[in-house]
Amino acid sequence: MGLRKRETSFSRGRLPKNNRNGIAANAGIITYILLLAARIPLSRLIGDAGIGLLAPALELYMLAALLFSYGISRTMTGLIRYRMKRGQYKNAGKVFWTSLKISLFFGILAALLTVVFSGFLAENAFLEAMSGKALLAAAPIAILSALISVFRGHFNGNGFAPLVVYSLYIEKTAMLIAGIVGGRFFYDYGKKVSALLKNDMAACAYGAQGVMFGIMAAELLTLIYLLVVFIFISGSWKRQMMQDSGKRIESNGELTGMLLGNGFPMVLFILLTNSFMMIDQRFFNYCMNRKEQGGIRTALWGAYYGKYAALIGIGAALVCLAVHSSIGKIAAAHDREEYRVMRERIGLAVKKACVVAFPVAVILAVLAESFVTGLYKGENEQAIAAVRQGTAVVFFYGIAYLFGQMMLKIRMIKELLLCLAIAFAVHVVAAFLLVQKGLLGIDGIVYSIMLYTVTLAVLLFVLVSRRVGYKQEWIYSIVFPAGAAAVSGLAVMLLNKILFVFIGALPTLLISCLVGLILYMVLIILLHVINEGELSEMPLGGLWVAIGRLFGVL
Repeated sequence: MGLRKRETSFSRGRLPKNNRNGIAANAGIITYILLLAARIPLSRLIGDAGIGLLAPALELYMLAALLFSYGISRTMTGLIRYRMKRGQYKNAGKVFWTSLKISLFFGILAALLTVVFSGFLAENAFLEAMSGKALLAAAPIAILSALISVFRGHFNGNGFAPLVVYSLYIEKTAMLIAGIVGGRFFYDYGKKVSALLKNDMAACAYGAQGVMFGIMAAELLTLIYLLVVFIFISGSWKRQMMQDSGKRIESNGELTGMLLGNGFPMVLFILLTNSFMMIDQRFFNYCMNRKEQGGIRTALWGAYYGKYAALIGIGAALVCLAVHSSIGKIAAAHDREEYRVMRERIGLAVKKACVVAFPVAVILAVLAESFVTGLYKGENEQAIAAVRQGTAVVFFYGIAYLFGQMMLKIRMIKELLLCLAIAFAVHVVAAFLLVQKGLLGIDGIVYSIMLYTVTLAVLLFVLVSRRVGYKQEWIYSIVFPAGAAAVSGLAVMLLNKILFVFIGALPTLLISCLVGLILYMVLIILLHVINEGELSEMPLGGLWVAIGRLFGVL
C-alpha cells in the first residue's frame, strides 16, 4: 500500500523527488529525440545520398560527444559533488581544472587525427570517399564537445542541473536550425559545383558538409552560453573557495588517475553501444560494391540511416522516456536493501515499457508506408520494408535500456560490460556473415541490429532477475498490452487502407495514429493493465487520463 501511495503522487499534483532529480537525464532523452527527428527535414533537404555522406561524420560527432559526456563529464560530476558535500571547495575546483586540461588534450587530439586521417577514414574505413568533406568539418566539433562536457560536469557537480538542461535544449534546437540552414546553403552551392563537374554527388557532399558546419555553430553557441553562465557565477564560486575546510589539496596526478580510472568503464560502455553504426556502413558499402551497385549505395544507406534508423530510434527513445523515472526509484530501494519494494518497482517499470513499446512498434509496422511516404521523399521502398521488419527493436531496446541503466545504478558494472561485449560481438559477427559475406544489404543490417538488441535485453534481464530474485508477471505486463496493441493495430491497418487512397499519406498518418492510440489506451484500462496513478506518470499521462475519463473508463 505504501508503494502505491508513492507511485501515484503525480495524480495528487506533486512532482516526485526522483523525477525532479532526473530532469537533466530526461532532457537528454528528449533532446536525443530532437536530434533523430532532425534527420527528417535534412533528408528532404540534401536527399538520401546527402544523408548517406553525412552519416559517418554525424556518427563520429555523436560518439565523441557521448565519450566526453560519460567519460569525463559524468565522472567529474561525481568527484565534484563528493567534495562539495564535505566542504572541500578547493579540491572541487581542482577537479574542474584538471578535467578541463584532460578534455582539451583529448579534444585537440581527436580533432587533429580527424583532419589528418579524414581522407583515409572516408575511403578505407567507410568506403565512402566523398564523405571526407563532412568528416573534415566534424574535426573542430570534437574540441567544442570536450569543453561543453567539462562545463556541464562542473555545473551538475555544483548543483546547477537546470543550467545543464537549458544548455541541452539550446544545443539541440540550435543544431536543428543551423543544420538546416547550413545544409541548404552549402547544398545550393554544391549544385553549381555539380553542374561544372557533371557529378550530382558533389551537391550532396557539400550539403552534408554544410550540416556539420551548422552543428559546429550550434556547439559554439552552447559553449558561449555555458561560458557566460560560468563567468556570471564565478564570484560565488570564489567565495566558496575562501570557506574551504579540506585538510589537504589533492595533486593533479591523483585527480587525473581518478578521472581516467573512473571514466574508463564508461568509455567502454559508450564504444560498445554507439560504434556499430559505423561498422555497419562499412559492411554495407562493401556488400554493395561486391554486388556492383556502388552507384546507388550511398542513397540506399542514407534512406536506411535517415528513415529506418530515425523512426525506430524515436520509437525506442519514447520507451526509454517512459521508464526513466522508475530507474532512480529502483536503485534507491536497492540501496536501502528494500528488495521486495525493488522487485515491485521493476515489475511496474517493465509494465510501463511494454505499455509504450507494443503500440509504438505495432503502429510503426502497420503505418510504415504512411510514415515514410508522408514524412520523406526519395527512395522509400526499402526503407518501408526495413521499418516493417525491424520494429521489434523498439521493445527490446527499451528493455535493454531499463535493465542496463539499472545495472549502472546498482553498480553491476562488470556484468553490464560483459553483456554489452557479448551483444556487440553477436552483432558484428552477424553483420559480417549476413552483409559482407551473405550480401543481404539493408536486410542483413536490420537483422543484425535485432540480434544485438534481443541478445542484450535477454542477458541484462536474466542477470538482474537473478541478482534480486525478480520474477516476471506475464499476463498483465506483457500478454494484455501485446493483445491490446494487436487489436488497435488491426483497426489502424484497416483505417489506413481506407483513408490512404483518398486523403494521402500524412493526413492518414495523423488520423490513424490518433485513433489507434485512443483505442489502445481504452483497451488497456478496461483490461486493468494500468491504473490512473500509473498512467499519469507515463509520457503525456495527463492527456491519457483525460481521454480515459472522457470515454468513461477511468
